[in-house]
Amino acid sequence: MSSILLEIKESVGFITLNRPEKFNAFNREMALLLQDKLDECASKNEVRCIYLTGTGKAFCAGQDLGEVTGENPATFDKILLEHYNPIIKRIRSIPKPVVCAVNGVAAGAGANIAICCDIVVANETASFVQAFSKIGLIPDCGGTYFLPRLIGLQKATALMMLGDKVSAEEAERIGMIYKYFPAEKFSEESTSIAKTLAMMPTQAFALTKQALNESMQSNLEQQLNLEDKLQYKAANTSDYREGVSAFLEKRIPVFKGE
Repeated sequence: MSSILLEIKESVGFITLNRPEKFNAFNREMALLLQDKLDECASKNEVRCIYLTGTGKAFCAGQDLGEVTGENPATFDKILLEHYNPIIKRIRSIPKPVVCAVNGVAAGAGANIAICCDIVVANETASFVQAFSKIGLIPDCGGTYFLPRLIGLQKATALMMLGDKVSAEEAERIGMIYKYFPAEKFSEESTSIAKTLAMMPTQAFALTKQALNESMQSNLEQQLNLEDKLQYKAANTSDYREGVSAFLEKRIPVFKGE
């Protein structure tokens, strides 16, 4: 069976990391397949939200170390440039919301792929570990970019250097993730978020995502100017017209992502 699964239903592209025997650790095949599945979801109009999760006990244990040891090991520059960096760039640039449903441990690259997504939720049994320092590496996959912005420099530095395990409850408390759910409700609640987003004005979400991406580098004046430009685009969508009409007519809007 493929190491990356894709199922499209109810306007959601459900992407599943599927190497449970390796705790969904990435090898080259899996990384390239994830890029392909993200591209497929980006290109299909019927997909209005992406839901990323894992099978088995883990969300993702990071890099499969078997690929970087032994004879003719892959080099880390090749792995980052061809495997992980393209995944992070795709997730951030796809003009559709990406929900990451962390079903179990998310370690190393797995943790940082999770937190780069638009909305991150977790099973109460899940945990997050910046595992890089345990083997003498630095955090990659955008971790040094996203984590300090989510939880602050001091906390991020400590987690990266000490490699502490962060529970799902703690991750929500410090702002690393949006929410965690009890195990028995995790699948239902997390998929409900994705299905809800898929029925909302997804053109506005694409513009919101663009604004948030650019806010990472912009000053206030630049951001105000960008909001003006993007709001003009949003106000010219069919979804905006439908939203206003539904409000005035006191009915539930039917958005089409147009």
